[in-house]
Amino acid sequence: MRLGLNMGYTGAELRLDVQLVQDADRLGYHSVWTAEAYGSDAVTPLAWLGAVTFRIHLGTAIMQVAARSPAMTAMTAMTLDALSGRRFLLGLGVSGPQVVEGWHGQPFGKPLGKMREYIGVVRTILAREKPLEHSGDHYQVPYAGPGATGLGKPLKSILHGRADLPIYVAAIGPRNVALAAEIADGWLPLFVDPEQIDSLFGASLAGRKPGFEITATVTTVVAPLDEALGWAKIPMAFYIGGMGAKDKNFHLDLIGRLGYAEEAARVQELFLDGRRDEAIKAVPDELVDAISLLGPIGRIKERLELWRNSPVGTLLIAGVKDEPTLRAIRELVDA
Repeated sequence: MRLGLNMGYTGAELRLDVQLVQDADRLGYHSVWTAEAYGSDAVTPLAWLGAVTFRIHLGTAIMQVAARSPAMTAMTAMTLDALSGRRFLLGLGVSGPQVVEGWHGQPFGKPLGKMREYIGVVRTILAREKPLEHSGDHYQVPYAGPGATGLGKPLKSILHGRADLPIYVAAIGPRNVALAAEIADGWLPLFVDPEQIDSLFGASLAGRKPGFEITATVTTVVAPLDEALGWAKIPMAFYIGGMGAKDKNFHLDLIGRLGYAEEAARVQELFLDGRRDEAIKAVPDELVDAISLLGPIGRIKERLELWRNSPVGTLLIAGVKDEPTLRAIRELVDA
């Protein structure tokens, strides 16, 4: 099992723990991943980190497809991959209606069809076998619709990129996971219980090709268990309550499939009512414990066995802040 870091996205101030990533690079961690919502972007911090590291792979978890044309994403991926010595991992996701329509000003539409076309265009650009031409429901290149000049010309990338650059898809629902297994090189799950991957997603993953990589983000807090549970509940409450509309929240649906539908509904109710401290406390201990690595280092060693016995190939540690803890987890995985 490989180890990586998920740095996430920033809050009000942009703080990037460069030293932590350099420590992970030195300790042999496989990859570091950055994210974006509606503040800091995923690409710029990753470029910064790539300039001060040597071996660690650089992944986006995720780049929002509504934020960039497929061609812009391909250009960015090729550029970062070339500058970093072929270390870039392209993670994509559709995000949700609140961000897509409320921030990027794009229709949410049909996310599965959009992702299929998006990756198809990116792969065509990376392959450089022919000039780019695509006629689909979501993307038309060259553009020939209303307002077009008629001067659009099929083009081929000037930069020669890596045709087999790995593409990962962030997915939560079974149909999205099945699409990832069909057209991508890896899946980026969130809030995944290692003991339920086969029961919840086994059918969706059945068609995955050899080498398909499941790269799971896992909140990790090395502390007394009560304290660790308290820290792990904070992001969980935010995603259940705030990352989605009341009647359309993909994270809420996922928690329901994990067996906590009633509890998740209560967390959302409290969060949307402005009672955030109560919402955090209402997140079930059993839920956050199942999807995280929490407690003293000895307990985390025991819990790691669940991940070793799961289909997950890369564990992205989220929440660790110091080199000794990075080293301790590295030693547990290597043991």
